[in-house]
Amino acid sequence: MTVSGPGNASPGEQRDYLCVEAFLVSVAGAQALATAFQLGLINALGRDRAPPQPSLAATLGLDAMGRRLLLDLLVAHQVIEEDGDGIRLTGAFVDGLKYRDLLEARLEFAWAALPDFMQLLPTLIANPGDFQRRSRLFSLFDYARCVTRSPEDLGRTRRWMRLTTALTRYEAPVCMRHDDFGRYRRMLDVGGNSGEFSPQVCRRHPGIWAVVLDLPVVCDIGRQHVGPEPEATRIAFCEGNAFSDPLPEGCDLVTFKSMLHDWPDREATELVARGCRAVAPRGTVLIFERGPLELSQAPLSYGMLPFLLFAHYFRPPTLYVSQMEAAGLTEIRVQRIELESPFFLVTGRKAVG
Repeated sequence: MTVSGPGNASPGEQRDYLCVEAFLVSVAGAQALATAFQLGLINALGRDRAPPQPSLAATLGLDAMGRRLLLDLLVAHQVIEEDGDGIRLTGAFVDGLKYRDLLEARLEFAWAALPDFMQLLPTLIANPGDFQRRSRLFSLFDYARCVTRSPEDLGRTRRWMRLTTALTRYEAPVCMRHDDFGRYRRMLDVGGNSGEFSPQVCRRHPGIWAVVLDLPVVCDIGRQHVGPEPEATRIAFCEGNAFSDPLPEGCDLVTFKSMLHDWPDREATELVARGCRAVAPRGTVLIFERGPLELSQAPLSYGMLPFLLFAHYFRPPTLYVSQMEAAGLTEIRVQRIELESPFFLVTGRKAVG
């Protein structure tokens, strides 16, 4: 087994999206920003550089006190700066606004995680099973609601898939920089969600075809998400349960991207074992997952609250390595990659016979 890391950003590394973390540090700053999005202030400033404050307040329907309160919060948190009687977005926030989809998704889910943190932190620490049963955020990620195609289930599933898709959109290029995807021809993405990973791989490597395995409602939303992409003709969605249904075979790459942390050790072990059995001879099993949160290194930001609630399931790569070894995989490699929290990329190759 080869271990490398921690990996620092190399020239050209696609981690610029991490600039959004600066605007997710505190509850007050993040909620002021969410309010600015909701009221249309960010859009207004994007169209008109440094508009006069009175005219902007009138456009947004704010009185003088409301305007001052919002602007002061945004100035204090480096979202805007004042220029005489006008205001403008800061240069740092203009950079962050390039990743608006990610920023808005992170704001939404930090807000969704806040009640669990405030009310159930003792339960999270002392009784994680009870926490999971009582958690509002965990109830949103209810995979039992991804089987029947009711309007309510579709709506709930779309909501959490906005976050997972936004995260994958920016994490996938980092993953691809740390493995040679050009050597593969057919990829199986187990629990591949909206399929966001697959078109990125297919776009960069025209010789790859991909299969996304996930639950029926997730696949419906995934087909809609991937459908407009030029690579859609090389991506198939397979409806199934990764624990009980046969995994598609004949793929020389089986990926688990940010899905094993949804499950306790026993279930995660079974998923990896099934992936090792399904991958073609000489093929690779690839796992890209968050590692344990290193909470003693720096204060936890507000934006990291949703990840904190999953802290019991962010594990070191040893479990995945052990399962690959038990399945007879060789050339096992572990790479540590530093993003907003530590990630691990674990790969292993299946023998011929």
